Amino acid sequence: MSTALHVPVLLEPVLELLAPALDHDGAVAVDATLGLGGHTGALLDRFPGLTVVGVDRDPTALDLAGERLAAFGPRFRPVHAVYDRIPDVLDELGIRFVDGVLFDLGVSSMQLDRDDRGFSYARDTALDMRMDPDEPRTAADVLATFSEGELTRIFRVYGEERLAARYARAIVAARAATPLTRSAELVAVLDAATPAALRSAGHPAKRVFQALRIEVNRELEVLERAVPAALDVLAIHGRIVVLSYHSLEDRIVKRAITARTVSTAPRGLPVEPEETAPTFRMLTRGAPGAAPAEVERNPRAASVRLRSATRVRGNA
Repeated sequence: MSTALHVPVLLEPVLELLAPALDHDGAVAVDATLGLGGHTGALLDRFPGLTVVGVDRDPTALDLAGERLAAFGPRFRPVHAVYDRIPDVLDELGIRFVDGVLFDLGVSSMQLDRDDRGFSYARDTALDMRMDPDEPRTAADVLATFSEGELTRIFRVYGEERLAARYARAIVAARAATPLTRSAELVAVLDAATPAALRSAGHPAKRVFQALRIEVNRELEVLERAVPAALDVLAIHGRIVVLSYHSLEDRIVKRAITARTVSTAPRGLPVEPEETAPTFRMLTRGAPGAAPAEVERNPRAASVRLRSATRVRGNA
């Protein structure tokens, strides 16, 4: 697979936000969602004194990124792990604090492009969707074992799908006749269950596939743990940058970062006690997206939202 086609999203803004923390000898950053290593390669190029710990749950991504980044030698340290284990990973490497952490959330371009992974509704492939193929449960397992109510819940909550109940009912009826094991079979069920008046409002499978992927990989549960864990390992003046692609992710990220940027002191105190003062400061106003020119070059950037913060106190 060529890695040249996989363009990192918001590359220059990411580099600029992380630069004050990483542009010095001995700097260490964590790329919590390594993928094919596009962001990591650019970071290592830009900051010659930097070492990057690249974390990914997908062994195929680690292999491909390792080939791509081999020229950087020991400055690149790949680790097979889920990103909520960042503190454990760093402990195993003998690293106490880091200067930067980057998350580029969601499914990677490589996973979408691989016909054997089952992430894309545009290809007929086995309904897998595991980011780590060693995990036991596939999307086909979810479709076969979840009740109608459980399917409705994940489609509505994780996919923000307004036809969640209708689609869940159609899936349960279809699987009674034959198991749904391939993406084309699921797409056909969803197509048939979509009212004609709504067929022009985007592909009916898009949000269902998103919901299944999130459920199979426990993405939101992992993210709830991962962002606070990443904030905990940042050194003073260290920076975090998070790229998210749908509102569920962005809300979790916003909540975790905001909790560290506000005082926890009771109202009305004349002086802020040190132990209740904010430990982080926001670096971005709101959650900016990509410029139209970038979206035109790289459609994956269309829904991206960026949040960033820096540690101002503690972990000295």
